[in-house]
Amino acid sequence: MSSFDQASRQGEPIHQEVDVAQPGSLHLLNTPGLTPGGGPAPMPTTVRRQHIRGTSLASQALSRSLQFTVRPALSVWSRTSRLPWPVALIDKAAGALRPIDGTTYQPVRLQNCNAEWLQGPGSNTKHVILYLHGGAFLCCGIRTHRRLVSRISAVSQSAVLMVDYRMLPAATVTDSIADGVDAYRWLLDNGYSSEQITVAGDSAGGYLAFAVPLAIEAAGMPMPAAIVAISPLTEMDPTHKMQSKNAKRCSMFPKNAVPQLTKISERQDQTAMASRGQAPRVCPVNADLRNMPPTLIQVGSHEMLLEDSELIAERLAQAGVPCELQIWDRQPHVFPVFADVIPEGQRAIAEIGRFIRTTHGSLLTAVN
Repeated sequence: MSSFDQASRQGEPIHQEVDVAQPGSLHLLNTPGLTPGGGPAPMPTTVRRQHIRGTSLASQALSRSLQFTVRPALSVWSRTSRLPWPVALIDKAAGALRPIDGTTYQPVRLQNCNAEWLQGPGSNTKHVILYLHGGAFLCCGIRTHRRLVSRISAVSQSAVLMVDYRMLPAATVTDSIADGVDAYRWLLDNGYSSEQITVAGDSAGGYLAFAVPLAIEAAGMPMPAAIVAISPLTEMDPTHKMQSKNAKRCSMFPKNAVPQLTKISERQDQTAMASRGQAPRVCPVNADLRNMPPTLIQVGSHEMLLEDSELIAERLAQAGVPCELQIWDRQPHVFPVFADVIPEGQRAIAEIGRFIRTTHGSLLTAVN
């Protein structure tokens, strides 16, 4: 077990789930138990869990193409990760990915990193999303995620502050979290209240979508109104992911890539603890989650990170936090990013918009 996971996994509740062809009908799942710290549990709530059945031919083709392209590349990387891979080129090359028509964006400078203020068509500045991109804490950035985020902005009718946070190996995951907190503070300083802010992210950014609010709470600031996590990483310890059935059938991640990421992050953490007194990091699944806001989690049924999504949903429910967990049938990792080519991506983004709009109350403008 990772030295940065401070609490052991506990007995997990039995799941019951409902199959639905479309999002909307939610099944309530009781999840009693103790907090990860071992103290008395708050009044438990329920995970609203859906298993959304049906996989389009386009999505099946996409998963197969990822299986024969991205997955082998990541397998090679996991065996040669100490080589100077030009990962920064991924975000630069993604400049060709344009946001959806009608989107405006401009740069923002935070204390230690850049960010971008973005508004999709039909959005307004009444509410804002603090968005944290994925990429295993190693790659991707504003350019790779601008199109996805512009879609989320449009359907949620919210402005977005997307953070180009510091990443491995030049920085630690704790530094990435600090950049997210700086972005939140920037929003507060610019007139937003916590009730107007949703924190969202995908993959590694999904880790940050939970870790940043926890750091916000530790800093004594008010918590955001909601969290949205797409295919989130929530536990750096790879043990349970490696043992799951999805370790062999995930279309994007080979089995050997996950522990390699853990090694890199731990190596940088150990260096930072020794050189600048960085405190040990606790993964979201092992943190005190009692004050977290309502949360939506989306994940594919065959993803290696399904394990992480289910565990954080259970821990949130044990802590009394309302949580919606949507498991989409055989969808690849962070499938909403492929909304241009698969209908499931479009539907999932619509669900994100529905969740954010519901969290902030009914808006006057109808969304199709």
